[in-house]
Amino acid sequence: MKIAHVREINAPAGTQWRLAAALDARDPPQGWLDLEPMRRSQVQADPRLAHNSRLHRQPLTTLDALLARGLRVAALSELAEAAASAEEPALDVADLEFGPPVLEPPTLRDFYAFEGHVKTMWERRGGTVPEAWYRLPIFYFSNVSEIRGPGDQVWRPATSQELDYELEVAALVDTDVSDLSPERGEEAIGGYMVFNDWSARDLQREETAVRLGPAKGKDFASSIGPWLVTPDELADARRGNGYDLAMTATVNGTELSRGSWADAQFSFGEMVARASADARLRPGDLLGSGTVGTGCLLEVKDEILKRYLEPGDVVTLTVERLGALTTPIVERPADR
Repeated sequence: MKIAHVREINAPAGTQWRLAAALDARDPPQGWLDLEPMRRSQVQADPRLAHNSRLHRQPLTTLDALLARGLRVAALSELAEAAASAEEPALDVADLEFGPPVLEPPTLRDFYAFEGHVKTMWERRGGTVPEAWYRLPIFYFSNVSEIRGPGDQVWRPATSQELDYELEVAALVDTDVSDLSPERGEEAIGGYMVFNDWSARDLQREETAVRLGPAKGKDFASSIGPWLVTPDELADARRGNGYDLAMTATVNGTELSRGSWADAQFSFGEMVARASADARLRPGDLLGSGTVGTGCLLEVKDEILKRYLEPGDVVTLTVERLGALTTPIVERPADR
């Protein structure tokens, strides 16, 4: 099941996002259907649902609102399956824009799970990967107030000249958990999405030099999307601690990064266990995988692009079966 927030491209300013499900298994899907009209149709056909079904009791607005009601992503499967055989016309993909799969995540923890990336980062500092990295899924907290969706613009922080992308996967926690074991960690995940953990490398270097952070080198933007894909759609690609799915990054159409989710040192189950140790994870929380090997300009820019990102660039991160997340890079707005 693929779930997205959508609205018409030419909708009036302030138009609310609507919850939609993909009608086909193509990548990307060519058909989407509003779930709220489907819910209303089912209630009209069987009024008892308005009393007996938590899913049907209230209007469907956003995924955030669904999670706040205590429902999990899987609860939408009933409507999504009905939508696939519905006679209602599908939404025209060409007329839609997509929002972040989660509009206001309570928290965003980003891990450091790919050895290829970690090793390169340490070698550039003249060191080796610490032994603790192989034992502990390490993460930092990012800023949830600067979430971007597909097509949303990103710009360099005011004092930075070195804007970089980072190619990752994010997992959505869709139930309250704490102190979960690694073996059960993935039971708390409602779906996955593409994640771009933007970095201002010059700011990051200054912060990490004093062994604190990252902070301002990271918290100016995080892009997620284009939709949420439930774990059942990926099950046949399971390999190692991840999935045998290609991860790529292009800048202005030129491929710069390529890796595989299967190369992860830690599974998302292990990440959930680490994040939930002595702490409560809440519905809507996001966990980032960390950057796949070669998945940033810091690793690969000298080979092709020869520079960091500049206004006018277009960055597209693609994870097989999860879709493509495209971001235009622009000048920093004057009113920021």
